[in-house]
Amino acid sequence: MRALVQRVARAEVRLVDEGVAVGAIGRGFLVLLGVAPGDGAAEVAWVADKIAHLRVFEDDDGKMNRALPDVAGAVLVVSQFTLYGDVRSGRRPGFAAAARPDVAEPRYLEVVERLRGHGLEVATGAFGRAMHVESVNDGPVTLWLDTDAR
Repeated sequence: MRALVQRVARAEVRLVDEGVAVGAIGRGFLVLLGVAPGDGAAEVAWVADKIAHLRVFEDDDGKMNRALPDVAGAVLVVSQFTLYGDVRSGRRPGFAAAARPDVAEPRYLEVVERLRGHGLEVATGAFGRAMHVESVNDGPVTLWLDTDAR
């Protein structure tokens, strides 16, 4: 499982074909989440727990010491199979390392539910749909989480 985590002042996702906002947050994290075929409960737990407890918000001394719960932050989770894009050969990425939608969607929803289990406000995109994602990066702070690197 891979997650690109961006600290944001705000973020929103809209469906391309309808122009309708399906998820929006204020201060918190925009998480682009990719799922691999073998990902299961251990990967879900590791990614969600890591996101919930990342200390990348400033304390009163300006140090990155606070996590989402400390700052009443929210999370916008957007499915992103292209995080498993392979561009080592040719010019068009291959996505063989990404889980099929029937495997990826349940893992994606499990991450969302586990984040909610931490008491966080969690908004989502629309799995498998074309979306426009808008965000205002804060910092900027961007982190790469990969369960293969645990």
